[in-house]
Amino acid sequence: MVFSSVTFLFYFLPIFLAAYVLTPTVAAKNVVTLMFSLVFYAWGEPRFLLILLFSIAFNYGAALLIDARAGESRKWALAAAVAGNLLVLGLFKYANFVTANFAAALKPLGLDFGQTNIELPLGISFFTFHCLSYVIDVYRRRFGANRDPVDVALYISLFPQLVAGPIVRYKTVARQLDRRRQTLGRASAGARIFIIGLAQKVLIADLVAPLVAVAFDHAPHRTAPEAWIGLLSYTIQIYFDFAGYSNMAIGLGIVLGFTFPRNFNLPYTALSITEFWRRWHMSLSSWLRDYLYVPLGGNRGSDLATYRNLVTVFVLCGVWHGANWTFVLWGVWHGAFLVVERLGLKARLARLPVALRWAYALLAVMGGWVLFRAADLTTAGDYFASLLGFNGWGDVSFDMHDALSDRAVTMLAIGCLIAVLPRFRPRIAAPALLRAAADAGWTFALLIVSMITVAAGAYSPFLYFKF
Repeated sequence: MVFSSVTFLFYFLPIFLAAYVLTPTVAAKNVVTLMFSLVFYAWGEPRFLLILLFSIAFNYGAALLIDARAGESRKWALAAAVAGNLLVLGLFKYANFVTANFAAALKPLGLDFGQTNIELPLGISFFTFHCLSYVIDVYRRRFGANRDPVDVALYISLFPQLVAGPIVRYKTVARQLDRRRQTLGRASAGARIFIIGLAQKVLIADLVAPLVAVAFDHAPHRTAPEAWIGLLSYTIQIYFDFAGYSNMAIGLGIVLGFTFPRNFNLPYTALSITEFWRRWHMSLSSWLRDYLYVPLGGNRGSDLATYRNLVTVFVLCGVWHGANWTFVLWGVWHGAFLVVERLGLKARLARLPVALRWAYALLAVMGGWVLFRAADLTTAGDYFASLLGFNGWGDVSFDMHDALSDRAVTMLAIGCLIAVLPRFRPRIAAPALLRAAADAGWTFALLIVSMITVAAGAYSPFLYFKF
């Protein structure tokens, strides 16, 4: 089920909120939310619900076992928990990739290795990271294992952040599972954030999506103008698609009394790749830092060890996003930029005008998006060639002309402005009540336009659902 769908907005959400509000106690609300979360997950792919339930049961038991152990047996319990989670993730997400590469390598030798065809469960990368952070933090004695299975199940399967984040650590919501602060003011603020996220998805990301599809999927010999239009469109699409989902999840969380971490902070205003990763998918960046980079040694060793750790983390970051060599290379791309910046580029950039530093960071990020979006390395190489003009500098194709509607161009321009201009709230000399009414009116108008667009449009899944 997708937040920006008729099913969710007009049926699931109203029914759930009514049941939630009418339920008297927090414990009962947790049961209601858990049941709706399982329905939410099972709506489109009910067969994968068993995998989610297995992850919940496995990590609930693993945390209790780790908490009860000491010494070496505690370490072995953690190792078994981590291995179990990674085994499930590896089987469903990477088995096809591994067997396909083995088959390709053995084919010239006349050997038929065979390939698997295992479907990817929705959101498995996200809820696996939730499970890993839970058992690891229990091992680190950040908190004790929760003995209430409903609490653990709700933490792992809470529907606002279940399938595409943000990645929420257990310690962030531990107290809120049993004691939540719910007021009309917080519900109003959460609803406003949800509406903004909905608008980001359906009014910007979805409306520029046809430009991306034409450039990346329908134009094998695209000209340079067409390639740059497509890349700029994808740069906007992936930001507003993912930030839109994150805002919707955060808003829903606030309505329910939960506080989720912020996931984006104007990443396209970064002046370096180092700064970009402090602003983009912040919950993932901090997760990788605390559970991978620091345990590997972080920057506590030699410079060479630090560079190795950086590249390792970002290669694994790329692999986490998808089982494809393009994602591996995307991870290498960002890891290499981080290493080069540490080698001295960042200090030299600091002496340049802000505009040049911004252009460097943005172009580096956009170059990475080519690898992220391309279907394979051959397509990525051809796209880079098109960007450099090797396929000509002529006019755009008929398909791109058709996709360049007034609506798409307008929303692309608005998206560019919103993405790079710092947020500000002008001080208006008006009574507080009038300002509040104006803000409520603007938000309500945004909601109506978004819902009309949803009702009139086609199904459009979030891009990060496939990760």
